[in-house]
Amino acid sequence: MEMASSPRTVEEIFKDFSARRTGVVRALTHDVDEFYGLCDPDKENLCLYGHPNETWEVTLPAEEVPPELPEPALGINFARDGMNRRDWLSLVAVHSDSWLLSVAFYLGARLNRNERKRLFSLINDLPTVFEVVTDRKPIKEKPTVDSGSKSRGSTKRSSDGQVKSNPKFDEGYEEEEDDEHSETLCGSCGGNYNAADEFWIACDICERWFHGKCVKMTPAKADSIKQYKCPACSLRRGRP
Repeated sequence: MEMASSPRTVEEIFKDFSARRTGVVRALTHDVDEFYGLCDPDKENLCLYGHPNETWEVTLPAEEVPPELPEPALGINFARDGMNRRDWLSLVAVHSDSWLLSVAFYLGARLNRNERKRLFSLINDLPTVFEVVTDRKPIKEKPTVDSGSKSRGSTKRSSDGQVKSNPKFDEGYEEEEDDEHSETLCGSCGGNYNAADEFWIACDICERWFHGKCVKMTPAKADSIKQYKCPACSLRRGRP
């Protein structure tokens, strides 16, 4: 099932990663109906495998302990009928991303620090399986509307100069995914975004989002400054 000889170099491991990822993405997009049908909740623990020849397979986990390579998430089929189909596919995508990374770094265990960094950089240039499946595009791939802003994506102003009052203005996410904004956490208190009229502001340095009340920032005050630095970045870089 696996390669006769394990990949050794950064390039070989990345090629292996890319091929497995291609197989997984195909299962969750182009071949999604077939994949869905194979994940019968009445069957035993099933796993989604991506193979080095760009194919995919839904099958039982390896019998040997420990296995030759890290194993994908067990039992993806059990949750299939208890969730919205799109949510279930997103869940499988997240687990698949984790598995692909674990295999790559398992194969790269003997790489040195710089090689591991280069491997992750190559991997990170590809959209995650989750991003592909949920049709999200990384924010950094879209130019900011406000050319005067130095931030790379979470600029707090729109092109007409209005303050962006909450995270749903991030350009990289589709409008219909409003229910996903609850995943945004305040960099100060760790609380969720949970109200449409709640004022939030993004740091132009670290790009984290904050409740306005947590960083003592009001819409009026935010509108009067060119660049917002959160308390941590202000301390780190010194106040202007």
